[in-house]
Amino acid sequence: MKIGRWILLAAVIGGAAYYGAKRFERDRDARPAAQSDAPENAKAPPGVRIKVEVLNATTTKGLARRATLFLRDRGFDVVSINTTQKQQPTTMVIDRSGHPEWARLIANAMGATVTVRHDSSRYVDATVLVGANWRPPPKPFYP
Repeated sequence: MKIGRWILLAAVIGGAAYYGAKRFERDRDARPAAQSDAPENAKAPPGVRIKVEVLNATTTKGLARRATLFLRDRGFDVVSINTTQKQQPTTMVIDRSGHPEWARLIANAMGATVTVRHDSSRYVDATVLVGANWRPPPKPFYP
């Protein structure tokens, strides 16, 4: 009689595990892939190296790193990451090299505004001040 109980318990646990795995698989397949709100044409042109500096202008830790990953996925060459003391409510792209079309590409990708402040001593084409309004795309879930 004791062996029958153990077999029944094992069957119930196995059935619950099977049901949970199938339900997770069905829910995972039903979810749409995470898409960014940025337009698809907001990428660096092929063969062009656009050097970008990313500055976190918020109190949210890691936001500059997330913006860096986002911009690198779109083909921009992020060469510097840092935090600025001045807090900003909105994201701004500063054109440093006199290529307003490159700054507009970055601004379109991040939903930002463009400001022109030429500075050849920085060795970057654009500076991104990540403001509190920028939301990074969701991270994929890998169980």
